[in-house]
Amino acid sequence: MTNILENIITNKKNSLERIKKEKSLDTLEKNIKGQIFFNFKEAIQKNNDVSLIAEIKKASPSAGILVNRFNHLDIAKMYVDNGATCLSVLTEEKHFLGKLDYIQDIKKQIKVPILAKDFFIDPFQIALSKSYGCDCILIIIAALNGAQADEIYSEALKHNLSVIVEVHDQKEAEAALKFDRALIGINNRNLKTLEVSLNNTISIFEVIKTHKGPIISESGIKTADDAKYIYEKTGIKNFLIGESLLKSDNPGELMNKLIQINQ
Repeated sequence: MTNILENIITNKKNSLERIKKEKSLDTLEKNIKGQIFFNFKEAIQKNNDVSLIAEIKKASPSAGILVNRFNHLDIAKMYVDNGATCLSVLTEEKHFLGKLDYIQDIKKQIKVPILAKDFFIDPFQIALSKSYGCDCILIIIAALNGAQADEIYSEALKHNLSVIVEVHDQKEAEAALKFDRALIGINNRNLKTLEVSLNNTISIFEVIKTHKGPIISESGIKTADDAKYIYEKTGIKNFLIGESLLKSDNPGELMNKLIQINQ
């Protein structure tokens, strides 16, 4: 199988070259001043119950088109009305059919912290994403070398953004521990093969359980029983869930069950 992550990163580099020609850092910084921001990390830390980071995306490489009649505002409202602590909004355009505009649109109508879910490979993307109103960015350890991750993390903190450092294996988890102000997300999906295992969270948790920031389990959580399995094995009560909610006949009911797993 072609390494899907490598393909996405190559496309991201090409699109960034074009965007940099169209938008200067000065313009982005001016646009930032007109946005409203919330503390993503604090919203999760202050929540004593289960925190759901509900994801908005039209498509994915693994599942194809997820929502035919896609309306990001309707989905965002449904999530928040049903108890989502934060939102994750796909902004990668080619493979996930996302847009940065979605974040700005949602922020104009709903007061909720939002993660810009993208493949961050360049510090320029920090100002770019914040200029659309994001409150949190994503560092995928598998997509970067150590120096790149450090640079993007530092730039995000300078911009007062929360950071989720995403890991897929124990080696990446060890590397993530130095990002002491970040949230750590454990992805149950292998980005190179797209295979999913909930046990990935359980094995990786042993490496990062001393981390002071919130720990999130991501991907492959289809039912409340899946989330409860992870919670009972690790105590993790923060979940980033997208496809299961987007494809559900009754996402509100599923969210209600997920939120109650620790009760």
